[in-house]
Amino acid sequence: MSTSVSKPITDAIGSTTGSGAPAASDRNSLTVGANGPILLHDVHFLEQMAHFNRERVPERSPHAKGSGAFGVLQVTEDVSEYTKAALFQKGASTEMLVRFSTVAGEQGSPDTWRDVRGYAMKFYTCEGNYDIVGNNTPIFFLRDPIKFPHFIRSQKRLPDSGLRSNQMQWAFWTLNPETAHQVTYVMGRRGLPRSWRHMNGYGSHTYLWVNAGGEKFWVKYHFHTEQGLEFFTNAEAAALAGEDADFHRRDLFEAIARGEHPSWRVSVQVMPYADAPDYRFNPFDLTKVWPHADYPLIPVGTYTLTHNPDNFFAQIEQAAFSPGNTVPGIGLSPDKMLLGRAFAYNDAQRNRIGTNFHQLPVNRPHVDGQLNTYLFDGQMAYEHSGSAAVYAPNSTGRPWSDTIGPAEDGWEADGEMIRSAYTLHSEDDDFGQAGTLVRHVWDDAQRVAAVDQIADSLRDGVHGEVLDRALEFWKDIDADLGARVERAVRKGVAAQPAAGMGQA
Repeated sequence: MSTSVSKPITDAIGSTTGSGAPAASDRNSLTVGANGPILLHDVHFLEQMAHFNRERVPERSPHAKGSGAFGVLQVTEDVSEYTKAALFQKGASTEMLVRFSTVAGEQGSPDTWRDVRGYAMKFYTCEGNYDIVGNNTPIFFLRDPIKFPHFIRSQKRLPDSGLRSNQMQWAFWTLNPETAHQVTYVMGRRGLPRSWRHMNGYGSHTYLWVNAGGEKFWVKYHFHTEQGLEFFTNAEAAALAGEDADFHRRDLFEAIARGEHPSWRVSVQVMPYADAPDYRFNPFDLTKVWPHADYPLIPVGTYTLTHNPDNFFAQIEQAAFSPGNTVPGIGLSPDKMLLGRAFAYNDAQRNRIGTNFHQLPVNRPHVDGQLNTYLFDGQMAYEHSGSAAVYAPNSTGRPWSDTIGPAEDGWEADGEMIRSAYTLHSEDDDFGQAGTLVRHVWDDAQRVAAVDQIADSLRDGVHGEVLDRALEFWKDIDADLGARVERAVRKGVAAQPAAGMGQA
């Protein structure tokens, strides 16, 4: 799949200016005599320098450091009873792009820092682009997007020293106990995946699927690696951070170049539409998982990454994802984080790479002959509608849309406008699922490693009331694990398995 309008340079005799004329020299500027001043009419030199001053676009605020590859989604199972979306019909083959990333680090930061990994996917479907923006964990730190800027700032750098701060991170986490489930994941082995090829991905959010008959279902996406799950130890990750800060980027690129094309199994959990109001916890809360015992995985197919980008900047750095990019048969949900991101992601790209970012080849939908957008003008407008009417409705014959009535991918609202946390379901709380992860998913070795990891983090600059609150935070997650963390922090005791902490 080609996503670049540029052609490889093969038999060029020399370079050209941006306007296409032959360039006089790329090695010597035009001067008055060999040692004289540079002349203002050396336009090629001026063009090179002016462009150089502008060749970096602002990095993403979260997910700045990452890379990706192109591939194909193959649907092998029939899930048409749940969705009419063309890309999920049995036998469908859809070109796609995946971008993996860290969340907190800037461009140039090590790939192997302990962090959540971003997992952004773009499917170039025959009905338009469909994006899934998730992580390598099935949940996230927050359930309300108004907290998101504060969360990201707490993971970045202090305003005075410009240094990262465990004190700041733990202050935010412990003042927002909804973070407990994701913090537990991050402090476990999933915080240090060995490679992007050896980690799972999740849509994380709850989405709406609609079938051809108009029936609605809530869904969660799962992408399980067929390479197997593998993880780094703290020591291995720290060593690689110094030896090869781009380890994950290099691993993926070189594996695909060798012909080792990584693949993932695609599955969904499906909840009947009517189950949501009375489910035992809020199914739209991004800090929660749906237990597989309640809603088992339903196989969909596989996707495989088959080729690397030809140009990193054009095809990865300029790739723009948004969970607001949906197609017929797929909708959003009352997940507050999803709704906030549906605006924020595309708006971030308007600021980062320009008003018409959707016209860039890597972002352009593969629906040639069917595009008819009333998005008009703006910086770097490459595609246009000629002299056609730029307004709707119009009387010139240019089509426009005017669907009325209930939205097929909509849902019923639950009451008056209000500022509040989600309405509590019977088992809603911030620490329950995190405790389940500790007691029933982790084994003894993972619990020992987590105690060491948490204690190391808390001993590194966390103090005062933030430390006290962090210790209570872990006791609320699991009383025994919290007690072991406190002993390790306050007395420096090595983490040892406690009685009764075996695999449940």
